[in-house]
Amino acid sequence: MKRYIKIFALSSLLVLGACSEDFLENEPYTDKVTDSFYKTPADAYEGLVAIYDVLQREAYGTQLIVSEQASDNCFGGFGVADPMVDLEWDRFLYTTDKDMNGLIWTNSYLGIYRANVLLENLDKVEWGTNAALKTQYEAEARFLRAHFHFQAAKMFGDIVPLDHTVKPDQFELPRQAAEVTYALIGSDLKFAADNLGSQNYSKPKDPNFGRITKWAAEAYLARTFLFYTDYYKKPDLAGVVTKAEAVSYINDVVNNSGHGLVEDFAHLWLAASFEDFALEDNTEIVWAVRFNGSGKGNWNLNEGNRFQVNIAPRGGSIGKYATGWGGATVSPKLYNAYSPGDTRRDATIISYDAENLNFDAQKREQRQYTGYSWKKYCPITDAAGTAITEVKGGNFQIDNDQDYAIIRYADVLLMAAELNLDGNAGIAQADLDQVRDRAFQNTTNRVPVSKAAIMKERQLELALEGQRYFDLIRQGVDVAKAEIDNTNSDPQFNVTFRTETLGWFPLPQSQVVISNGTIQQNPGWN
Repeated sequence: MKRYIKIFALSSLLVLGACSEDFLENEPYTDKVTDSFYKTPADAYEGLVAIYDVLQREAYGTQLIVSEQASDNCFGGFGVADPMVDLEWDRFLYTTDKDMNGLIWTNSYLGIYRANVLLENLDKVEWGTNAALKTQYEAEARFLRAHFHFQAAKMFGDIVPLDHTVKPDQFELPRQAAEVTYALIGSDLKFAADNLGSQNYSKPKDPNFGRITKWAAEAYLARTFLFYTDYYKKPDLAGVVTKAEAVSYINDVVNNSGHGLVEDFAHLWLAASFEDFALEDNTEIVWAVRFNGSGKGNWNLNEGNRFQVNIAPRGGSIGKYATGWGGATVSPKLYNAYSPGDTRRDATIISYDAENLNFDAQKREQRQYTGYSWKKYCPITDAAGTAITEVKGGNFQIDNDQDYAIIRYADVLLMAAELNLDGNAGIAQADLDQVRDRAFQNTTNRVPVSKAAIMKERQLELALEGQRYFDLIRQGVDVAKAEIDNTNSDPQFNVTFRTETLGWFPLPQSQVVISNGTIQQNPGWN
């Protein structure tokens, strides 16, 4: 049986730079027969682009918004007549849509599949004197395979790890124990970290911005190490990466990557800074998913950031903020968690009252109105109140173009603080101080370094970036319950985290059914 892969031709503004003119002029969707396709480095490059392409689908509103709704940062939100599924993510229910996490599962395995296709065909390419290019492509593909595995594993727990394309007789493979998946993740990330060069693409107008670097691999390795060792109470990353190695990798990013913090936290986010926006290709971005608005309303293309409309103010533009669907309304608990003088609060969250914005929740049919919504990633308008996306000729639903930062240097510093805490408290303190000094724009708000202080700082620094829920469950389900549970005089805001789920989300029921019994539903979701 011949295997087919759908290759997506992307513009150089999207993910990968330095494309040939012929490549850019290909049809948007081209079916390639893998048995005969991979012959030249250019063919391998197309296969690599196809893997990167899946990243854009992840930001439509899957892991990012679902994990924030499930955390103590946000409620479900959206409109009063919208489907109930967003309330169920918020309240840990599983009633109306048994495939509520279907996109998360399928996007992850689409990315894994495409990565495996390329990796299995690299030896068929006539590399000539470009052996180093082959190693680079292998490292990028293995990093992305690790990323897609981790996206699924941190949502669902035990998954089906795949280091090869499956044959027809393997379509009913069972889930594996976590250490099997994380051994593959660790091995892939270690290969990427050890085999990519020292280039830093986070430079203005660098055509390679958005591609995987050594520094992204080392930082991502630290992220997976912390999650796995914390949640599963293990001393190392599945026998592949030791604590000492994880410390060495993250310290290498801090000391040698050339990444750094932008001067003002607000400058990282367009809606918080406008003319002072640092742009996405700034020194703080270690790795981001790239987007552009070149689709111009074409729903068959996947180039714009389709996530942004989900969290924008519901019912029409208001002030400088463009309209959207009002999803994941921000909890007052998060807004009030910031200390006076912390510049991150007003750069992260829209407070309608504080900004003198008359938001009529009833007229706008906003569900779970809290008075707060996302400023990070919120699309903006021009002076006339028209969404910038529409001014550029795009559709406000699918053509927003702000990149999604998966790893920022501030996160690197906080991971370094956490990993160095037991072995070198001085380094841990210095790393934490950098983040707080930037937040308060002074050195007088420093706090003694500790695990609790680091985790609190992660909540404030990385709020609405998809990290909070996983930081909670890796500390233990009791910690997650204590933070997430919410009792309110208005029952629409009542939330009860169910420890019997172990923090995992329900598997798509369709996957359970088609597995013919080899996959069982996660605990607490039957």
